[in-house]
This record gives sequence, structure tokens and C-alpha cells, in this order.
Amino acid sequence: MLPKVAIYNLVSLDGRIDRVAESQEAMFLYYELSYRWKVDAVLAGSDTIFALGEHEAEETAVEAPDPPQKLPPPGTEDLIYEPRPLLVVPDSRGRIHNWRLLQQEPWWRKIVVLCSKATPASYLDYLGKRHLEYIIVGDDHVDIRAALEELNVRYGVKSVRTDCGGTLNGVLLREGLADEVSVLISPSLVGGRRGPSLFDEADLESNSGIIQLKLTHVEKVKGDFVWLRYEVAR
Repeated sequence: MLPKVAIYNLVSLDGRIDRVAESQEAMFLYYELSYRWKVDAVLAGSDTIFALGEHEAEETAVEAPDPPQKLPPPGTEDLIYEPRPLLVVPDSRGRIHNWRLLQQEPWWRKIVVLCSKATPASYLDYLGKRHLEYIIVGDDHVDIRAALEELNVRYGVKSVRTDCGGTLNGVLLREGLADEVSVLISPSLVGGRRGPSLFDEADLESNSGIIQLKLTHVEKVKGDFVWLRYEVAR
């Protein structure tokens, strides 16, 4: 059984997701709204997690103890709900080594790493030493559909919210795995011809690949931010 997946992003009016993320006010509003979902799991992109902090040194010989969890920052206590969601991250290539930082955060109850048969055995051993659970799905890369099904079987995950960029959004949308597209629109224009956007995918060869959406919610939130929620048409 596939969980219900909601894609969620903070974007400028022209669809860019990079510069707007540098605003602390905008990011707080983004996460404040995200916790209205009360989902079972948050699916984060590997690039998003990779950029969160400096690499920690790998520990290959000594097993690391579970790190203590931080308290939530002042003023954010109401954003935590129980049971806390899983944090799920695809990392087939074994790039991420800042798990120690993530394990100390209070926002999720457990981290699950999505790997493939091509993931180096040394990285799987590293995850084990960090007390991190992982699922192997796919051959050369993570099979997102199989991963979602396995999350449902192993952990009872019925709802997922994304916290990722346009690449993982593109996989979810093109493979028909997304049920909702939700965007918090910043009252800003970034411009430029390069940079990450909400939906990074190859150009279409015909109109048959256009994904149709049905508007289900419009809300003007703090300042001039607008929150739009769409159902993905099947």
C-alpha cells in the first residue's frame, strides 16, 4: 500500500526555491505551516540534508552511543506533535555523514535511510554504528515507489510530507507517487536562468506529460505570503 504523499515547498513567485530559503522569517513560517499535516514521515532529499551541516568524522572502529536530543528552540514547542514523524532520506551513494547532528534534533522520533544494492557496504556498516535504520530498495539507485511501500509495511506509514528540492519532487510527480502539491509563495521574484526550482525534470516531448492539478486551498498567511494546496489529478 502506498502512503499519501504531499509535496511541500517554499517558493518565490517565479518558482525558485533557493534564495527565498535564506530568509529566517520565511523558513519559520514554512515549517509552522508544515506541522499542520501531522504526517507519519517526512521525506527529505539527500541534497537538502547534505547541505545542513559540516561532515562529521566517520567512526569505523568504535560504535557511537545514541546522542541526546536537543530541546526545541524557544517559541517552537507547539510545532512538535506526538507521535513524532520518521525522517526518511534517500542516500544510495553514501554521501551523508552529518547524521550525528540530525539525531540530536527533536523533530522526529527516528531516522530511516533509503539505500540500494549499489550502496557501499562500508556505508551500511557506518549507519549501523550510528544506530540508524536503513532499507535497501532498488539496484543502482533508490526505488522510491518500493521505498514508500516498505515504509508502510515496516512502520505503518500512511502519510508523507516532503522537505526536498525539485529533483526528488520530479521523481515523485513523474512516477505518479504524489497526491498533493502545496506551495507557500513568498512575495518576491528571484529571476535568473539557472537555479533550483519547484519541479526539476527533463523537458517534455509532448503535452501528454503535463501534470494537471486541482486547487483545494487558498490562504493568505502572515504578511503577503500565500499558501496554495493542489490535488494531483489522476
